Amino acid sequence: MLSKVKTCVLYGLDGYEVSVETDLSGGLPNFSIVGLPDISIKESKERVRSAIKNSNFNFPVSRITVNLAPANLKKEGSQVDLPIAVGILSASKIIKKPINEKTFIIGELSLDGKITGIEGALPMVISMRNNNFTKAIVPRDNREECSAIEGIDIIPVESLCELVNYLNEDFFIEPYKFSYNYTQEEFSEDFSEIKGQPAMKRAVEIAAAGNHNILLLGSPGSGKTMIARRIPTILPDLTFEESLEVTKIYSISGLLNNKGLIYRRPFRSPHHTSSRTSMAGGGTNPKPGEVSLAHNGVLFLDEIPEFPKSVLEILRQPMEDGRISISRARGSFTFPAKFMLVAAMNPCPCGYLGDPTHECSCSQGQIDKYLSKISGPLLNRIDIQVEVLPVKYEDLKNNKEEESSAEIKKRITHARQIQEERYKNMGIFTNSELPTKGIAKYCKVNRESELLLRDAFEMLGLSARAYNKILKVARTIADLEGCENIETNHVAEAIQYRSLDRKYWR
Repeated sequence: MLSKVKTCVLYGLDGYEVSVETDLSGGLPNFSIVGLPDISIKESKERVRSAIKNSNFNFPVSRITVNLAPANLKKEGSQVDLPIAVGILSASKIIKKPINEKTFIIGELSLDGKITGIEGALPMVISMRNNNFTKAIVPRDNREECSAIEGIDIIPVESLCELVNYLNEDFFIEPYKFSYNYTQEEFSEDFSEIKGQPAMKRAVEIAAAGNHNILLLGSPGSGKTMIARRIPTILPDLTFEESLEVTKIYSISGLLNNKGLIYRRPFRSPHHTSSRTSMAGGGTNPKPGEVSLAHNGVLFLDEIPEFPKSVLEILRQPMEDGRISISRARGSFTFPAKFMLVAAMNPCPCGYLGDPTHECSCSQGQIDKYLSKISGPLLNRIDIQVEVLPVKYEDLKNNKEEESSAEIKKRITHARQIQEERYKNMGIFTNSELPTKGIAKYCKVNRESELLLRDAFEMLGLSARAYNKILKVARTIADLEGCENIETNHVAEAIQYRSLDRKYWR
């Protein structure tokens, strides 16, 4: 007696079709699983056996062989529990109806026969839909995320008994329909809470408008962390496609908590004790790291010099490419990592170098050692660097109403729309993504601006990358003002945001 059930396994962010072939034959009772299963799949034998018995079905007393085809593909994950159980019940004729070849099953079994949610359900459904599957039987806990995909029916099931009755056509389950809700939850924080600091607010607005990386440098208590945590409140809402991308990453990381699609742009703030693996991703079964969890959102590194230098250098590749590749013995994995880096730091170990109200107690050697933790190549990839001065007493006591996040967000959203329309044939969405070959076309400057750029290039000792960054930032400033052409004042402001690395990193 032979049965075949289709399922899916993950390899990075991609799902691969697997056929669960179950054979019941004579001989001494035995239960074996072949086809390169990992430990979690080998242990599924006991979960499957108990789930079948506790669901009041007879577990066959015979030689059971389960083959996971293709045999050359490593299989991982507890989502294979349910298809193995269905295969055994189908081979023993408890499930009487044949299972459609365009239907696949995923789910983890509890010992009592309940079906629990799994990690990575969304990318599995997307991959199988692309392989022309028309129906997915998934755990009830995963129904929200999976039903966001069009072109495939999502059948949510809660228990093994319910699934058997459905497959025998004794019970009907309506395919779960998804309704995307564009209404955003209100943030508990707002830009109107920030008193003073107009220069920092202006730099952050430009960074958010063009998705530029930004470094905030200033003494303790000047508001660096406060403003960084409010950046998500001024970023444009996630589109449906961006929401799917982010949800896929969080799904395979096990961070969805059965909430369906993610509607807010991610804001990740890892501690400075984070390891290389937690930042980049990886592990025995490679999972996305912080750079990928911040995809389409913000990666905030508070007190960036306190991070190990080896961890910071990991950021260089994803900051340029928008993705990170992880190579292991069993293969190479690529995860998306298109984030906006927001870094905050003090100018010295005590934090008061250049502070007009406090005297710095650090020696020059201590200052040099502290600043040397930020390498030149990493600084070169940060588009905007702004010095944050202490908040004045007059600003704190001023009852004047500050500009709200909603007002700033309107300007940023409009600037992003301009960029999206400009680059619609290039496959990019913001000025920060503009490749070198596109700078000459979209970042043209007048003669006066050229002379200003030449002087800045020579006086500040800028690199070719820094030169291109200035032009991209100038393009964003022009977009915020609704200007079609980059003017000299736009270039001058952009140059101003590249001067700190020469002031502190001599």
